[in-house]
Amino acid sequence: MANAGQSGEAPFIIGRDDLVLVTGAAGFIGSKVVEKLLDRGFHNVRCFARPTGNMARIEALRRQHGDARIEVFTGNLLSREDCVAATRDASVVFHLAASRGEKSIPAAFLNSVVTTRNLLDACVGHQRLQRFVNISSFAVYANYRNPRRGVLDETCPMESQAHVRCDSYTFAKIKQDKIVTEYGKKFGLPFVIVRPGYAYGPGRLAITGRVGIDTFGVFLHLGGSNQIPFTYVDNCADAIALAGLTTGVDGEVFNVVDDDLPSSRKFLRQYKRNVKRFRSLYLPHFASYLFCYFWERYSAWSQGQLEPKFNRSLWHNHWKKTRYSNDKLKTRLGWQPTVSTQEALSRYFQACRDGGALA
Repeated sequence: MANAGQSGEAPFIIGRDDLVLVTGAAGFIGSKVVEKLLDRGFHNVRCFARPTGNMARIEALRRQHGDARIEVFTGNLLSREDCVAATRDASVVFHLAASRGEKSIPAAFLNSVVTTRNLLDACVGHQRLQRFVNISSFAVYANYRNPRRGVLDETCPMESQAHVRCDSYTFAKIKQDKIVTEYGKKFGLPFVIVRPGYAYGPGRLAITGRVGIDTFGVFLHLGGSNQIPFTYVDNCADAIALAGLTTGVDGEVFNVVDDDLPSSRKFLRQYKRNVKRFRSLYLPHFASYLFCYFWERYSAWSQGQLEPKFNRSLWHNHWKKTRYSNDKLKTRLGWQPTVSTQEALSRYFQACRDGGALA
């Protein structure tokens, strides 16, 4: 039965006693989603984690919410049996488990797309799911046709040729979004897709590649005056929770970015001032585009001897002058960032100082 939300929110699609499954629950964002669900009074949460997962965050939540039923399900999403068992009785599934760091496309496909299909098949078999929430990424967007300084929002198309990005993570995320949409159409499975920008905070300290790269021994600053689509982990998790619970949004896509996004130049200046000074070299946009163009062309000419890691598809997604919108999050889900960008960056820089330098 649907339950009323907090003050000012639309009613939720499930009651607070209903079972919620979170995959990737021990991860950076997943553990925060569990926390946000518990904070909203949903006290029946099943946390899917790999046997090698670090459960310290979940154990801490267990201590903080002693009256809640926080079940830990240890398994492998490649096992169809584990997926059937984990999804049994679940009313909402938040699918945050992701394959990061896979170098090959087949491995990324196996650990992101096949695992998602196993979960979807299990949900279809149980015939009781009220929503499947798939966590995607801004990486899936093409951004070719967007004008300079245009707004990237949920209406922008995905990259139609996933292989051209030469990035296994992007390839897998595009395929994952497509299979979720296909199951929605074929089986009537209710779903929502959430695409966070760059989620950051204590626990994820690396400088995003949207700012620059240090591949060549010096930090190449590529972002310049671009906005960086940051979302602080608490704000991101709250948006994901609302996307899974709010009525009337089945089949929709939500981008997640915070308010008052800093430019790449402003962020890098603040990072150097607050964490560590290091040498960086700014590469103007026309130069970074030519760099990606010639790298891509040389890779083709050399018949793949040089992998096309830098290419025009990546440039359009990462370094083209683009603005970002969270209007849909606010109007459809009633979301507001609970941590301001100023406060979020302050917490992030403090974590960087405590955890060591990044560059």
